[in-house]
Amino acid sequence: MRMNEGVEWAMHSCVNLSWMPGQPVTARHLAAFYDLPTAYLNKQLQALTRAGILTSVSGPKGGFQLARDPRNITLLDIVVAIDGPDEAFRCTQILKAGPGADPKADYTKTCLVSQAMRSAELAYRRELAGQTIADIAGRVVETTPEAPANARNRFANLRS
Repeated sequence: MRMNEGVEWAMHSCVNLSWMPGQPVTARHLAAFYDLPTAYLNKQLQALTRAGILTSVSGPKGGFQLARDPRNITLLDIVVAIDGPDEAFRCTQILKAGPGADPKADYTKTCLVSQAMRSAELAYRRELAGQTIADIAGRVVETTPEAPANARNRFANLRS
């Protein structure tokens, strides 16, 4: 399984936005923070807006900001907003073409490969659902206490 690189960009952008409450940040400034292509990051930010994770503020002092408390934005919310809700593994029931197959069987439910993959996907989704942007931002502050101030200063300097 491979995630869209926009997932990483979106998560980092949300962490940075968590340190900018009430201060919209443009896609251009969010992209400049990590030297990312603005147009592509903007697509990810628009997906987060459609999912209700961000709000878009128009006007000269506009940009993006978190739509809800970072404690209520899970990593799974972001993955689903960017990559979609579909499961990574899709059982195509190839066992129906195998020897001794029952053409009436629903192999998505009885196939041991399908069961193992679904179990792994559920564990992965539970892990992502159990972590929020606030959790990540808090861990960043534990290891790099100056990170929020550095982010605010960087955005302030980009505005100039």
